[in-house]
Amino acid sequence: MIHAYTNEKVNSIYNLLFCDDLNPELDQITTEDYFTNFLFLKDCSISELKNIITNPSIETRAKIYTYNQLLSKGFTPEKKELLAVIIEIGLENGLDVLATYQDSKITYINQSGKVLYVEKPDAVTQFLKEDLFVNAQLILAKIGNWEHPRKPCPTKGNMRITLLVSDGIYFGEGPIDTLFNDELAKEALLSATSIMHQIIDNNTH
Repeated sequence: MIHAYTNEKVNSIYNLLFCDDLNPELDQITTEDYFTNFLFLKDCSISELKNIITNPSIETRAKIYTYNQLLSKGFTPEKKELLAVIIEIGLENGLDVLATYQDSKITYINQSGKVLYVEKPDAVTQFLKEDLFVNAQLILAKIGNWEHPRKPCPTKGNMRITLLVSDGIYFGEGPIDTLFNDELAKEALLSATSIMHQIIDNNTH
């Protein structure tokens, strides 16, 4: 488990965003009613896992866990599917994180440790989420996947764009100003920033 926050509950929420660890210790926060218990996936056969992926009613995070289980069994996905976009920003007082999923569920963790969930985004947030995914697809087409364990969170002054894809993790990282001025990354980051502002604004009225 990567330690990004001193509050263990928030730290568990952070790690669960990436859907890459079926550790029972991470599952202790399922009482939040936002995360589902996916531990049963460890015991599924390849055919059972494939059935989960093709089920149109399955939520995106379950699909990501399922793809990761398939990858661990040596299965190569038939298509490269963008499932989630996660932005991490190392700030003065900690880490800001925005996790957006294909099914439009969103989690925002402020550097203070406050967590905001969006289960059903409003029209503006949904538009911004779709725009983020369009721009993230452009990034995905230009970079290769990461074949190693997930890296520790970005340090102060750095940011990372992580793409959770059916065939693994893709990411780009660098100084905040550099990425916001990067021709490939800036549009996705502007969309993500707008989503953060929209979520915060919706929760202060």
